[in-house]
Amino acid sequence: MDTTPLISEHGLIGDLQTAALVSTDGSIDWLCLPRFDSPAVFTALVDPVRGGFCRIRPTTETYTSKQLYLPDTAVLVTRFMTERGVAEIIDFMPVTDDVDSSPRHRLVRIVHVVRGEMELQFDLRPAFDYGRAVHTVERTEHGAAFRAGDEQLTVHLAGTLTDQLRVDAVEGDAGGPALHGRGTLRVGDVGGGMLEYGAAAEPRRFSPEEGSALFDETIRFWRGWLQRSTYRGRWREQMNRSAITLKLLTYRPTGALVAAPTAGLPEQIGGERNWDYRFTWIRDASFSVAALLGMGFIDEARSYIEWLADRMREQVGTDSGPLKIMYRVDGSSDLVEEELPHLDGYAASRPVRIGNGASDQLQLDVYGEALDAIFAADRHGVQIGHATWTDLTAVLDWLAAHWDEPDEGVWETRGGRKDFTYGRINSWAAFDRGIRLARAHGRPGDVERWTAERDRIYEQVMRRGWNEERGAFVQHFDTDVVDAAVLRMAAVGMIASDDPLWASTLVAIEDGLVSDSLVYRYDPAASPDGLRGAEGTFSLCTFWYVESLARAGRLDEARLMFEKMLTYANHVGLYSEEIGLTGEQLGNFPQAFTHLALINAGLALDAELDAGRHGRGRH
Repeated sequence: MDTTPLISEHGLIGDLQTAALVSTDGSIDWLCLPRFDSPAVFTALVDPVRGGFCRIRPTTETYTSKQLYLPDTAVLVTRFMTERGVAEIIDFMPVTDDVDSSPRHRLVRIVHVVRGEMELQFDLRPAFDYGRAVHTVERTEHGAAFRAGDEQLTVHLAGTLTDQLRVDAVEGDAGGPALHGRGTLRVGDVGGGMLEYGAAAEPRRFSPEEGSALFDETIRFWRGWLQRSTYRGRWREQMNRSAITLKLLTYRPTGALVAAPTAGLPEQIGGERNWDYRFTWIRDASFSVAALLGMGFIDEARSYIEWLADRMREQVGTDSGPLKIMYRVDGSSDLVEEELPHLDGYAASRPVRIGNGASDQLQLDVYGEALDAIFAADRHGVQIGHATWTDLTAVLDWLAAHWDEPDEGVWETRGGRKDFTYGRINSWAAFDRGIRLARAHGRPGDVERWTAERDRIYEQVMRRGWNEERGAFVQHFDTDVVDAAVLRMAAVGMIASDDPLWASTLVAIEDGLVSDSLVYRYDPAASPDGLRGAEGTFSLCTFWYVESLARAGRLDEARLMFEKMLTYANHVGLYSEEIGLTGEQLGNFPQAFTHLALINAGLALDAELDAGRHGRGRH
């Protein structure tokens, strides 16, 4: 395997503790075990030579492949078509009933032929610890056991792909031996098997009955979960797929949402903007609350609020304030950044990074996003207790003394601290939500001080965040550069959607950042961010812009932009972080930020269309 499919040519499966990317040619190209933020076992996505993979595909080079999800599930089907037959691989990861963290994880690959016959080949080569660990393999009658130190990946085979099954040594530095096999399946045959991690079990025959039982359980889980959705709007299929994706990116034992399941996928092909997104950002996860609540998923919102309350109680932040901007899924905060020089990178985009050096940045916006999530949950009956309220008041008191400081900003630029308008907008939101919660429930707190600071922020943003020459609220107080982040200003209620200042800002963003309905977050050339290279349009910002247009009454434009944006999803409805000039997916994949923004934009657009509120167009 010396080539890697495009980022977009993958579907996502998972068991709510980790997730795998499966390509349209039947290869598992990315999987971290036992958690999202654990070292990867399959890494072919960032290095097709040294990275690990598990692939099942036709032996012939002439075939057509298609991929789809079984409706309303996270069960992925990859179909191969040749002149002699049609075969399907059904991939899924069973979700256990135990909500606690489990060291045992299973990935099932069921292969069957639906027409004619097909000769298939099976190739499995793990790469433990991102390919840094050397492994061994023990071959048995029914499969194999790969071992690297204390780790074990067991292969339980069904028996129909074991013709000529062999173990081959791998030349070079790929970490150890691989398993290969091939066999011919005809209609009625069932092949494939199961990968099992974390159990020191002997390989055994994977029976059709076991595969069928696990399949039925997984189908029931996902369809039962999705039935809780209350969304009945215009874009049900896309909204449901985004909701399932957010669920797949949620670490069930704690309720934490990872930004993406991958690390090192580039924002620019060949560039250095290759970050690790397998962590929980306060910002991203807090935004997910509104999306989940809007679709009726109260339990998921409650779980995240409980996770957030624990982080407020710990207050482990130092330079970042009481909260760090991101954490591991278990709430720990050790995210030391390092590079993996032995990996070539996706499309030779180096370096591949793990960990995240931005974790200690001061980003004042996270306090507003956290408080806004707590406030939204409160309005849906998810209230915080006394201990969390006490911690929250301490956070607001800290913010009262620090909101007027430069910070690194929402985009985690590495060009130094500035007085970013977005940080001020969200600091305003933090105080506003704290005041509302205190008054609604009669809770104690320094409401008088919070009110005074909220009003000071408002006056400062209106005075210094507004650039008269540009006719817009700008990125920070010492520039005339526009930034799509200020689109949150109307969403949090700091300005009315029909305010002339806001209408002018939307025009400036359209003129400076919108390209054929796609939105850049800012212009690095006009506002250097400390990194080389450029990037694609930012899908989150496109959906923010859709929401802003809808709330401003520009419904025809908003709906067309939304429909256009839906065409940039991949074949199974997934989005990465960015979209390149030729429509390709860029950055880590799939990205929670994009999917939650899609849901929020869809909810807002539905509401405005139902109300029939058409305002003026572009001024």
